[in-house]
Amino acid sequence: MHDAATMNDGGGVSAGATRRFWLDDEHHPENGTLLGFWLYLMSDCLVFACLFAAYGVLGRNYAGGPSGAEIFDLSLVALNTSLLLLSSITYGFAVVQMQRRRQGAMLAWLALTGLLGAGFVGIELHEFAALVHEGNGPQRSAFLTSFFALVGTHGLHVSCGILWLITLVLQVMRHGLIPANRRRLMCLSMFWHFLDVVWIGVFTFVYLMGVLQ
Repeated sequence: MHDAATMNDGGGVSAGATRRFWLDDEHHPENGTLLGFWLYLMSDCLVFACLFAAYGVLGRNYAGGPSGAEIFDLSLVALNTSLLLLSSITYGFAVVQMQRRRQGAMLAWLALTGLLGAGFVGIELHEFAALVHEGNGPQRSAFLTSFFALVGTHGLHVSCGILWLITLVLQVMRHGLIPANRRRLMCLSMFWHFLDVVWIGVFTFVYLMGVLQ
């Protein structure tokens, strides 16, 4: 918003009188959104660090219940891991198409990314449902409590990422690759790759070490 002095009938400037007007285009600080999102990711790192630390402390407290070696199905987890890692690759292809201004190809890669992410969440929910059905819910032992907390929080993040992706697809279909949508797509790219990195830690620290203990 800007203020400008108004002219009186004699051509002079009226004291204290102002005219207010607004600019049509809002100035957005260059890289301001990406910097802010980096700060958010750092705070999310602290959340997962606390969950990993809790699992590290409680992960051997079975309370007479099953251990990870007894309940983890590595073949299913390997399939789930492959889906998430592939979704990171397809999102990378979507970013490449965005930079080339190929909106249709970009939307196709984003759709594939969303399907892979949905497959990941679906398999994870199937794993949780099977554990609860067998009486191995989060209340069974400290190990299972920390397991459900860590893996479930990551799954919740992936689910939110899928909802965010669907919203952005609709925004791009309506408004095209405007600068605001390009910024949002880059933020989601950072978020999605961050979840991949966290899952590699979960796969190694929780599943592999749990089975090979």
